[in-house]
Amino acid sequence: MDRVQPEKRSSMMSRIRGKNTRTELTVRRLVWRLGYRYRLHQQNLPGKPDLVFQGRKKVIFVHGCFWHRHDCPAGRQLPKSRQEFWYPKLARNAERDQEVQNALRAMDWKVLVVWSCQLKQPDRLEVVIREFLGPVHM
Repeated sequence: MDRVQPEKRSSMMSRIRGKNTRTELTVRRLVWRLGYRYRLHQQNLPGKPDLVFQGRKKVIFVHGCFWHRHDCPAGRQLPKSRQEFWYPKLARNAERDQEVQNALRAMDWKVLVVWSCQLKQPDRLEVVIREFLGPVHM
């Protein structure tokens, strides 16, 4: 088995972004095309949601399946090396996500999580987003 050297792994990991990911940009384009307008990463809300619909009191988080532990093949996958490091780290991500969602719901916000694997079925994702956000206000 080829092990990646720590310096190379560190370099690879430093390129992983927390916002403006390809998945997030794809969801943002879809939502905009559907006629909804939003704010990005509002600092005054728990977890700085990816898309914020202030007037509707709704937020959308766009999560990578691996990083946020979705129940799909990518989300169930664990790295082969250093599992003693990765498992707690990834578990804490999922735990933090739940804490943030609970805090938002306690503030009477509605929360939708869009998983990266959902982009494989854009028509279905469009329906989910329309149902969540409701009618477009002109």
